[in-house]
Amino acid sequence: MTFSLTLWEMVALVAIGGVAGFINVLSAGGSMLTLPMLMFLGLPAQVANGTNRVAITLQSITAVGSFFRAGHSNLAVSIRLAIPAVAGSLLGAWTATWIPQAIFEGALIAAMIGASVFMLLPQPKLDTRPLTPNRLGVVEYLALFLIGLYGGFIQVGVGALFVVVLYRMLKIDLPQVNVIKVFIILIYTLPALAIFAFKGQVLWATGLVLALGNMAGAMVAVRVNMGRKGAQWIKWLTLVMVAAILVRLIIY
Repeated sequence: MTFSLTLWEMVALVAIGGVAGFINVLSAGGSMLTLPMLMFLGLPAQVANGTNRVAITLQSITAVGSFFRAGHSNLAVSIRLAIPAVAGSLLGAWTATWIPQAIFEGALIAAMIGASVFMLLPQPKLDTRPLTPNRLGVVEYLALFLIGLYGGFIQVGVGALFVVVLYRMLKIDLPQVNVIKVFIILIYTLPALAIFAFKGQVLWATGLVLALGNMAGAMVAVRVNMGRKGAQWIKWLTLVMVAAILVRLIIY
């Protein structure tokens, strides 16, 4: 597939990528902005889904590297949680490459609505504690497999699912949730991207343009992350933007 961007389209893609990268690291929902944006520019749904993974991968590398350099990591636990997520991601990405475009577009709209509702749910204040490998069990590994399955398929709002497992179930504080989250997303996105690329559903040049914005947003978000207690304003910014995109998608 041949595809080219105008200068203004590249500027818009970098800008929306910057917002998405910031949101993805600190909260959830960045792909609710970038995936429809790629579709609005004329990419078929499956190609937009695959191309979006280029930006997610580079954004995650940027965030993980920045967290590690700042001394914020939990490598032993993150690797354990990433293994079932990778298994799920392989199945999810493979499924996404062959389903009809109309079904995928319907799934995208449903996922965006579902993720938006999820983000509106009140966040309870919990007594948090560090996460150690001995606290992980079958339920947690199964949950990470399902998150990987969903993330490999569509990625939209996957951060909200991590909050359920890591914050609500395992009671890790939210800044640490973000550190572990971006590591797992990086590990499971790599094989998913490989599957999309093998199927010819990745436009590398377009993905790299989007990635410039995502990486910049991720770098800013890492600096904000460890000193924050919450990011409610990020959630509301995301929801307002998603509402506008949903209207456009439905009449698309």
